[in-house]
Amino acid sequence: MKFLSIYCCCFFISLNAIAQKVIIKGVITSKTEPLENINIKVWGTKISTKSSKAGTYQLAGVPLGNCELVFSGIGYQSKKVSVALKGDTVLVDAEMLSLASDLNDVVITGVNRATQLRKSPVPIAVLSKKTMDQNVNTNLIEAIVKGVPGITAVTTGPNVSKPFIRGLGYNRVLTLYDGLRQEGQQWGDEHGIEVDEYAITRAEVVKGPASLTYGSDALAGVINMIPYTPYFENGKLKGDFTANYQSNNGMIGSSIGLAYIKNDWKYTFRATGKTAHNYRNKIDGWVYGTAFREYNLSASARLDKTWGFSKTALTYYDNLMEIPDGSRDSLSRRFTRQVLDNGDDIKNRPLVPESDLRTYAINPLHQHIQHYRFYNTSQFKFGTSDLNVLIGGQQSVRREYNHPTWPAQAGLYVVLNTFNYDFKYNLPDFAGLESTVGLNGMYQANRSKAATDFPIPDYDLFDVGAFYFAKKSMGKVDISGGIRIDRRNIKWDNFFVGINPQTGFDKQVSANDPTGKLQFPSFHKNYYGLSGSLGLTYNISERFLIKANIARGYRAPNITEIGSNGLDPGAHIVYLGNRTFKPEFNLQQDIGIMAYLKDADISIELFNNNIQNYIYQSRLTDANGNPVVIVPGNLTYQYQQSKARLYGAEISINLHPRALRWLSFNNSLAYTVGLNRNRELLDQHDNDARYLPFIPPLQVRTEIKATAQKPIGIFDQPYVKIDAAFFADQNKFYALDNTESFTAGYTLINGGVGSALKTKKGRTICDIFLQADNIFNIAYQSNLNRLKYFEYYNQSPNGRSGIYNMGRNLSFKVIVPI
Repeated sequence: MKFLSIYCCCFFISLNAIAQKVIIKGVITSKTEPLENINIKVWGTKISTKSSKAGTYQLAGVPLGNCELVFSGIGYQSKKVSVALKGDTVLVDAEMLSLASDLNDVVITGVNRATQLRKSPVPIAVLSKKTMDQNVNTNLIEAIVKGVPGITAVTTGPNVSKPFIRGLGYNRVLTLYDGLRQEGQQWGDEHGIEVDEYAITRAEVVKGPASLTYGSDALAGVINMIPYTPYFENGKLKGDFTANYQSNNGMIGSSIGLAYIKNDWKYTFRATGKTAHNYRNKIDGWVYGTAFREYNLSASARLDKTWGFSKTALTYYDNLMEIPDGSRDSLSRRFTRQVLDNGDDIKNRPLVPESDLRTYAINPLHQHIQHYRFYNTSQFKFGTSDLNVLIGGQQSVRREYNHPTWPAQAGLYVVLNTFNYDFKYNLPDFAGLESTVGLNGMYQANRSKAATDFPIPDYDLFDVGAFYFAKKSMGKVDISGGIRIDRRNIKWDNFFVGINPQTGFDKQVSANDPTGKLQFPSFHKNYYGLSGSLGLTYNISERFLIKANIARGYRAPNITEIGSNGLDPGAHIVYLGNRTFKPEFNLQQDIGIMAYLKDADISIELFNNNIQNYIYQSRLTDANGNPVVIVPGNLTYQYQQSKARLYGAEISINLHPRALRWLSFNNSLAYTVGLNRNRELLDQHDNDARYLPFIPPLQVRTEIKATAQKPIGIFDQPYVKIDAAFFADQNKFYALDNTESFTAGYTLINGGVGSALKTKKGRTICDIFLQADNIFNIAYQSNLNRLKYFEYYNQSPNGRSGIYNMGRNLSFKVIVPI
């Protein structure tokens, strides 16, 4: 009996030891400052959490014994800490080292599982809200352009920027909002991305074909704009108020965001408003037709459970933007405006009164863009696997008012409804192989309403694609790749246009209307695509690695490329499509060398991109070489298709000497060449047709920044910086039919100061940013500025043609925490 009693006692003691759980908690800091939103995970388990605003964290239910904690976060070097767990509670504090290169940043764009930048062979860049706040931006895409080498934008005034990646844009760059593909008539030149810039806390950019994950329209890459997700103490209500003023166009922006956490629920809400009058430069003065007024609303609710999470969100975007046409007096070069429909003479319009050049009121000739978005994204965990589901609906409403005698009559009025679906299943790991299977696509329906211009038909589109992706780490080598197949169906019925007897303008009519003409004959076609990628990263050492990737991308022709036949009044272009176009396919090779040294980060990325069936715009001329005019005062473009090649490089050298921790010196270079491989055109026109249209020139950016390492009074880590952006001459342009012209190079000098203001107790009062763009008020034209070609005279008194970019712009921004 004595032996049995001793045995039972030992048995129950051992059971108690096995069942005993430990709480790990601590504080995470960097240079004595608490860090929020740092990931903490018990290695080899599912136990994880994030740090609070105060830098504190707590992990409950950790088994007794030895374990490893992994700390990781955006902008900081990952850290592993071995811990011996004894007792009920163990304190583990962590000091994180800043890492300007984001070497171990966790990303989700372009791949199917969370991965580190250093492990991804695909070129990926990450831009934080802090970086975006420290530049003068009039829209979100402009912020991304300034922060990521190789990214440019086609612009139409300060509020319209469409992203280009390595010389490719429009439907070749897929923009995402929180993982949901953005659908809003991307083919149009004259409107931007329907996203609230103040709501985005992070932007991830994939440079290169991402068709493997997303299918058509990711031929050039992906930009994922990620909104804020709260992580702080339960039961707290927090937020921020942002106020922004810019001097050049008087832009006034304000935004308020709120977040609340209650147990497993996280709620967010944001409201934003922006308004601006016309911008100015020293050549054109006030540029008539560039004012805008924008409103945004967004809200979300997220539930986090042991089984995963589910987030439901909605957004509303409303933008009134004036439509510039560049008409002006031939002698004074003052801007004029259209006052007649019939009988309008572009070269004899009345001058715009001075009082109308600086007003915030939107003139009658404007466009009204509305975008509604509702989606749910969820993750369901099943042991060592998980299912990710994204379902979303969008509606884009686009109206362009171009009739001065009938200001309430929209010239263009289209409504695009889109339903998106995306399913990804991350399979259990097998022998170190991480793999994902997925199915995604969309259904679209575009309808014209009570309009007078019809550049595209009413169409229906159904898109579906399936893929397999896998990655594996083998010592110093990380390999990833996969394969995908797509099918896109697009169709429309006969579309007739006739005369509206009340207005004299065109309107959509039935086939039986005696005034009707068939503008869009019926069309029905399937497009198929096979895409994939294979890449590897070789980690020569912790600080030196080589990446290589080869990828095949696919893009079905968009609606305007195959179906357009009419005027887009906002763009002042008559588009002519081609129903015989084939899908684009490209084969891109990337190689990168990365060095993360003690005092510097260096990266060299080279790419070569060959495209089959490349589609581009070209001005249409007659047999005598004169521009074809279908609608007076508007250009006519016809789409072309040929082979193409793009190649280039991006180089970054960022210096952060350890002996001078207050100093950073960042430099980047981006160079892209686009070659037209249309042999017939080259034989006929030689150099005029040698290059692709709208390729950015050589760009060099350099920034020197000094940041105080200790508070100076109420100023916490104040900084001062100055940067220069050099753009070379663009003499490699598509000159055929005067589609493009030579663009002179220029250098812009910018600067800024900023700081957090804190009380003696460490409470943040606000963040302030004082910045200046184009300090020396340089007169310049970007080759990607569409306003450069808004000109109606062959010669002008000042020798200048077209409209110039914005002049000096001073910005004041303050962000107040709530």
